[in-house]
Amino acid sequence: MARLRRKACVALFLFTLFIFGTLMGLRTLKPTDGFSDLAPGLELLPIFGGRKASRDATASPVQARPPDSDAKAAFSNSGPEGTIFYDVHIFYYTWYGSPHMDGKYIHWDHILVPHWDPKIASSYPRGRHMPPEDIGSSFYPELNPYSSRDPNVLESHMEQIGTSAAGVLVLSWYPPGLADDNGEPAEDLVPAVLDAAYRHNLKVAFHLQPYRGRNDQTVHDNIKYIIDRYGEHGAFYRFPSSTGKSLPLFYIYDSYLTPPENWSEFLTSTGSHSVRGSAYDSVFIALIVEERHKHDILAGGFDGMYSYFASNGFSFGSSHQNWKAIKAFCDGNNLLFIPSVGPGYIDTSIRPWNNHNTRNRVNGRYYETALQAALNVRPEMVTITSFNEWHEGTQIERAMPKKTATRVYLDYQPHGPDHYLDLTRTWAEQFNKEKEQWLM
Repeated sequence: MARLRRKACVALFLFTLFIFGTLMGLRTLKPTDGFSDLAPGLELLPIFGGRKASRDATASPVQARPPDSDAKAAFSNSGPEGTIFYDVHIFYYTWYGSPHMDGKYIHWDHILVPHWDPKIASSYPRGRHMPPEDIGSSFYPELNPYSSRDPNVLESHMEQIGTSAAGVLVLSWYPPGLADDNGEPAEDLVPAVLDAAYRHNLKVAFHLQPYRGRNDQTVHDNIKYIIDRYGEHGAFYRFPSSTGKSLPLFYIYDSYLTPPENWSEFLTSTGSHSVRGSAYDSVFIALIVEERHKHDILAGGFDGMYSYFASNGFSFGSSHQNWKAIKAFCDGNNLLFIPSVGPGYIDTSIRPWNNHNTRNRVNGRYYETALQAALNVRPEMVTITSFNEWHEGTQIERAMPKKTATRVYLDYQPHGPDHYLDLTRTWAEQFNKEKEQWLM
């Protein structure tokens, strides 16, 4: 028995020595997955439980804005428990509806969009989603299929955006009475969004969507409407330009649908209805999809370009490998390049034939790769696609695990619902830390 105990002790000692040696060896390994040594998020992420202090909800947003506050806003705003950055913009949608607030589901019941080729379309299902168990998304929101008109939802969204450290929400906007093909008009929600953003120290920029008959003249009218109606609100975003002026900033989605010679009538100083030098002068950012668009954007008189799409490789503009060349073109022509990054992409819940453009999240790795690619070109601003575009699976809004009799939704596990909010904050802080070094 004594001999057996001795052998057992020796075996236990050797096993312990093996485990210790293995652990010491693992500590010497370096990441080899393509991330830079400076890339945050590769170590254990800190837990960001803090929330920013809100403004006094009873104060008037217009009256409470101090003189020249936008000019002094620069890029960051400190709060007692966190910082937000006005050079991190995030796309935001108010097109959702629920029976409780709207009498029916809106957008959550999105149709299955048929492929434009009838032969391909015939191979895929048709119809419409049936919320709340079956929604037009591969993920399921923690707030359930909500209404954008719900004040509690708006408040939660602003709190989540503050958690992410993004300082500017870029509001998807249609003129009064207009909407996308699957939604209903929501322009009347803008004041509520501005007020909610103001309470959380956030700013709001506008993302002008395409609509039937949109052209340079109608966009000119849209800009006048937005500035006249909302320009004095304390949450209205103004970009501190190189001229020393703080100007409104507008993103123009699908800008390539209008010829550059038409845009130039609106956006160049010699145009027939030029906005330049007027009370409505602004910073106008066009969408770059194809390579030729960069020349059209320059000729049209725009001030910069953004890429929007979160699917790397989907378009010339959204391909990370092209960002260095796009940035060089912009630098050479005094334009802003604002790369758009997202946590992943999956729209097969509404476009079942589009699986080839799916980009898996890989527990956040895809997002971090995109964020690193954006930082590598040293942009002045970065856009996040998106806070809540659930149809295309680009949202960083809180999601939850969900399983029904017919569907199993994707989720953020093994991480918690705040995972992508926390990653965004980590990288926003890294972005601004690196910018300080670039500007030295």
